[in-house]
Amino acid sequence: MGSPNNSTHFEDHFSKQSQTYAQYRPQYPEEIYAYLASLAPGRSLAWDCGTGNGQAAIGLAKYFDKVYATDASAEQISRAYGHPNVEYHVEPAEHTSLADVSVDLVTVAVAIHWFSFDDFYREVKRVLKPKSILAAWTYHLPEIAPAIDPLLNRYYEEILNGFWPERIRYLHEKYKTLPFPFEEILPPAFEMQADWNLSQLAGFLDSWSATQRYKEQKGSHPLEVIWEPLLQAWGNEREPRLIRWPLHFRIGRKTP
Repeated sequence: MGSPNNSTHFEDHFSKQSQTYAQYRPQYPEEIYAYLASLAPGRSLAWDCGTGNGQAAIGLAKYFDKVYATDASAEQISRAYGHPNVEYHVEPAEHTSLADVSVDLVTVAVAIHWFSFDDFYREVKRVLKPKSILAAWTYHLPEIAPAIDPLLNRYYEEILNGFWPERIRYLHEKYKTLPFPFEEILPPAFEMQADWNLSQLAGFLDSWSATQRYKEQKGSHPLEVIWEPLLQAWGNEREPRLIRWPLHFRIGRKTP
């Protein structure tokens, strides 16, 4: 067996772990759920919209009597984590079965940029109780080290340029340009963290929709373009490094 630093052919190196990459997803910190619950005027019902696999819904379940979790994708809901306090529904963000003035907190984790804004905000205002909270958040590129971060920025901005859907710009702009018709609340700083080796980071980058689109159209993997300098900057590819993702929030309160 050669040195762990001898992976000179990206595809061979990458394919060995391709089946396990789905597990390499960063987790939102527990502290955000406690913080958002502290803003809500009550804790009877939270709505997690665009719930995906239910990560945020499960986090909220510790603080709310019931979490109503929705996603327009039946496939996503079928794979969501079960919890006795979480009720999953296949419903679009803009039209739910929630009762009028029934919800204490609405959360949207890395999904609001896909919604029809006017229709979604109308639905949020319909279901929120007075002075209740809408919180949407996202993350962008990971922060690892001065020698690595510029390579990831190049991968995102240059190599994958033209392969991203148009609305991904809201992530690039860290939700600052997101329309948001609510009385805003500025939160403290939060970030996700993970200790990942290079294969795990590669799995995360492989999961991006633009990476998949590049592979389909060009027949090669875009990570090949930066793989050698990335490997050199990383060092021992099996050694984990601390990966940080600052979280970017828009939080608003429903005014009477």
